[in-house]
Amino acid sequence: MNAPLARLLLLTGLAPLSLSAAGKDSCLDCHASLSGSLQEPVARFANDIHRQAGIGCATCHGGDNTSTDPKISMSPARGFTGKIARTKVPALCAKCHSDAGYMQKFKPQQRVDQFAQYQTSVHGKRLAAGDAAAANCVDCHSVHDIREVKNALSPVHPLRLPETCARCHASATHMAGYKLPVTQFEEYRTSVHWEALSKRRDLSAPSCASCHGNHGAKPPQATSVAAVCGTCHALQEDLYKKSPHQPVFSGMGVAGCVACHTNHGVQSPSEKMLAGDGAVCVQCHDAESAGGKVAAGMHGLIRGLESSVARSSAILLRARVAGMEVSDSLLRLQEAQEALVKARVAVHAFRTDAVGQPVKEGMKIAEQSFRDGQSAMQERDVRRAGLAVSLIAILITIAGLWLAIRRIEARRMEPQER
Repeated sequence: MNAPLARLLLLTGLAPLSLSAAGKDSCLDCHASLSGSLQEPVARFANDIHRQAGIGCATCHGGDNTSTDPKISMSPARGFTGKIARTKVPALCAKCHSDAGYMQKFKPQQRVDQFAQYQTSVHGKRLAAGDAAAANCVDCHSVHDIREVKNALSPVHPLRLPETCARCHASATHMAGYKLPVTQFEEYRTSVHWEALSKRRDLSAPSCASCHGNHGAKPPQATSVAAVCGTCHALQEDLYKKSPHQPVFSGMGVAGCVACHTNHGVQSPSEKMLAGDGAVCVQCHDAESAGGKVAAGMHGLIRGLESSVARSSAILLRARVAGMEVSDSLLRLQEAQEALVKARVAVHAFRTDAVGQPVKEGMKIAEQSFRDGQSAMQERDVRRAGLAVSLIAILITIAGLWLAIRRIEARRMEPQER
């Protein structure tokens, strides 16, 4: 930051606490001339969001960054603390980030309740109890090179957040004292959520903070898991709440969604979960029980519609490749595809009739689409037959013309031979 701008900020009252009138920071100047770990903070601080806002070292570490005399710049009398204890980091960050008036100068839309949320979290409670190993602000946001969340290099950017959480939660050594599993990240990387996030770059795909929270992080209770999943899967949640499974799972203290889909390693759902080898339903219902028959019934309905849609799609695509106009039929077939999606969602009601309704609608459309495809292929055959007849007629005509020309040429040659 240049000196005129610094003086202007001071006059308007917008200057950060550690900004000197000349825009100098003796801490940076001094540590830049050092080496190793003493120089590292300066190099990292070059890209820090606080540095970009004109906030210097003294805001966090205290002291007087306008003086080049170490006895003054690092004087305890001027608030110098040097290395900050881990247990004091959240409260230190909160001095600015919980002050709405101060934060408004930089980001009026920034929330200022992060520290209050952190104090309610598992991490915050453990830290308050004296557990210095519990995660605090710098463990997630980094230190000296803190970047905005939207910055792809930020540890809390959606694409990097799972790996950031895994630094602790995938470490057997770190988790040993808490008696927590360390397989969450490994399982998450097999999930449909991770595929959407990492491969399709869908930044709205669920990651750790989506389910556990960020500053107020805590494991969701079994009875609240459906509500957590329902923040994205609202239709499924609504159907589940009205299903026969909801009171049963709630009474057992079991998380309904997790019982069928697991938690971190959520796989892409399909009708294979209902019946057959590896089906989820058979864990509780044998094939001859009422529940087993309902599952098998839903499975059969969905597979039937899926097969019908695939058959109709195949014949329509063949007709289109053959040059037939079937765009309207293909467009209508999309409605059958939507009905298939609705049928799969309706499984969460755990009633055959709930699945049967969209299947019935989809089958009607798929069957009509198949008939359209058959008609188009028959018309293609008729056209081909007509074309073949036309070609034969043309060939016969050409042959006749050729013979006629030969006869004419033969007559012209007769007088010459005499």
